[in-house]
Amino acid sequence: MKTKTNALCWNPMEPMNFTAANEDCNSYSYDARKLKESKNVHKGHVSAVMDIDYSPTGREFVTGSYDRTIRIFPYNGGHSREIYHTKRMQRVFCVKFTCDATYVVSGSDDTNLRLWKANASEQLGVIVPRERKKHEYNEALKKKHQHFPKIKSIHRHRHLPKAVYNAVNLRRTISDAAMKKENRRRAHSAPGSIQRQSLRRSRIIKEVE
Repeated sequence: MKTKTNALCWNPMEPMNFTAANEDCNSYSYDARKLKESKNVHKGHVSAVMDIDYSPTGREFVTGSYDRTIRIFPYNGGHSREIYHTKRMQRVFCVKFTCDATYVVSGSDDTNLRLWKANASEQLGVIVPRERKKHEYNEALKKKHQHFPKIKSIHRHRHLPKAVYNAVNLRRTISDAAMKKENRRRAHSAPGSIQRQSLRRSRIIKEVE
């Protein structure tokens, strides 16, 4: 790859697939049988991704970044479903799922270990059957109506630290400008002279046998 890979973790349920944490702020999922392009690009961090670990279920993974945040991604999703941060937590260098997939442990530059819930809104402890049915019903409702724009917006909204929020906006501006420039170059060039290359392929230099 064009930039350094800081960590790599294999999917425990799909032994041919692995995900790499990269210096370019993204994580890349690959099939070991086809390394010419990544299966998925997981975006969200605004600084180098330092560590990565899969859940024992293989359905999601956690990443720790130099931008002082922790994110949990679906194994096949491009954006994180959860983000964790605190004012005192510094750059995150290691993350780990517990064996029951209930918690995430993180180690940061401020010499502390922190324990996070894998599902931030999940109620821990004893839950009576009636309460469990209520939670299941609410989750089913959210899943049923998840594609409505307003519900999708509320479901995905997460509070971000000011520095991360500003960095996200800056990266979006740069990305939009690069896309606009490429479209203009293509519009003023001979048809077929400029080929668009996807991010899944463009970050790979070559496949070594």
